[in-house]
Amino acid sequence: MIAIIDYKAGNLRSVEKAILSLGHDVCVTDDAKTILSCEKVILPGVGSFSDAMNSIKTLGLDSVIRETIYKGTPFLGICLGMQLMYEESEEGSGKGFGILKGKVKRFPQLPDLKIPQIGWNNLNVLKKSPILDGISENPFVYFVHSYYVEAEDLSTVTATVDYGVTPHVLVEKDNLFLAQFHPEKSGKTGLKMLDNFAKLQVII
Repeated sequence: MIAIIDYKAGNLRSVEKAILSLGHDVCVTDDAKTILSCEKVILPGVGSFSDAMNSIKTLGLDSVIRETIYKGTPFLGICLGMQLMYEESEEGSGKGFGILKGKVKRFPQLPDLKIPQIGWNNLNVLKKSPILDGISENPFVYFVHSYYVEAEDLSTVTATVDYGVTPHVLVEKDNLFLAQFHPEKSGKTGLKMLDNFAKLQVII
């Protein structure tokens, strides 16, 4: 079973629908015992960094998320779910989980650079990843974001993208997989990524 963490953010059902279409068992839940018992966990979301962290803490899910990651459960953070894994963001106030070192920054104001980035862009793949198994070298994926991750540990960065700057948009460390783009909205390529995640060997 794959758990999608329900912390009252948007975009949960589209991820659920994508996982179901691949034939995998999935549930959308905010129940701690259910989340901790699942073989895989996904934290998706769109919206404000600070509001999301506040909602997670109010629901008592912050400790659940940390325990899930630290015990080795394969964990996928999508869009805002990626950003929350870092130390802090220029969006709003407060801190993220700090599971990985780095900051979330706003795209700079540059001529002809539309913010937010909405639409398709090619990944610049830097290294192999089980999430990218069977996927073309520089796949097209779908983005919707005004803020981007700048990871401190470059060895964790699996892919970047060119958009005024060079955001770190796919990060991997041990059982933690983070995607700034939306695989559930990225056609067959995104579905393949989600399927690869769902089929990862459980290392708990």
